[in-house]
Amino acid sequence: MPRLIAPSKEESALLPAFAELPASAIHLPQTPAEFETSYRALIAEPVLGFDTESKPLFNVGQRDTGPHLVQLATTSEAWLLQLHHPMALEITRELMAAAHICKVGFGLDNDRHSLPQKLAADLVNIQDLDKRFKQHGYGASVGVRAAAALVLQRSFHKSKRTTTSNWAAQQLSPTQVRYAANDAHAPAVIHAALDSWQPPAAPAPGGRRSTHPR
Repeated sequence: MPRLIAPSKEESALLPAFAELPASAIHLPQTPAEFETSYRALIAEPVLGFDTESKPLFNVGQRDTGPHLVQLATTSEAWLLQLHHPMALEITRELMAAAHICKVGFGLDNDRHSLPQKLAADLVNIQDLDKRFKQHGYGASVGVRAAAALVLQRSFHKSKRTTTSNWAAQQLSPTQVRYAANDAHAPAVIHAALDSWQPPAAPAPGGRRSTHPR
């Protein structure tokens, strides 16, 4: 069966921009009361978009202490949990072990390895959306950008500069906050739209492979 080809970065860029969350919908708890409010909201959700960020390593032999940030989101809100906060660590440990919450994201192999070590707990009910697209005939690593183009017909931009910024910082910049929130929000929105999405038909043998989202 011919493999489907996901939209390229250039093709995705031609689409309307993905609708980012407003600042008022992004929560970055710092106080006990804020952590408690965040926990009550998150534990009640059946599905959460999920991603992590770590301080990049630039030197050989440098010890990896990440992940430093865990992002969880619904289709309308996002929560950023900085793991240097003991309460953030505790909340994240409980949420990631909660069997009733499906945590969805892209490219989660590294998270499955590194986050349990950080939390000293197993991850339960984790769904890598790359595997959903593989079942439809795409490659093993579609990723959030191409998935947003395919399912939402939206362009999802990721800044390389922000990707490699210091995610272990005690105070995140506004740019980091927006970036991190949308990295969890987009999987939540894509997951919610997947059931009604119709993937393009596979090309006939020897025919031209479709690269455009429907």
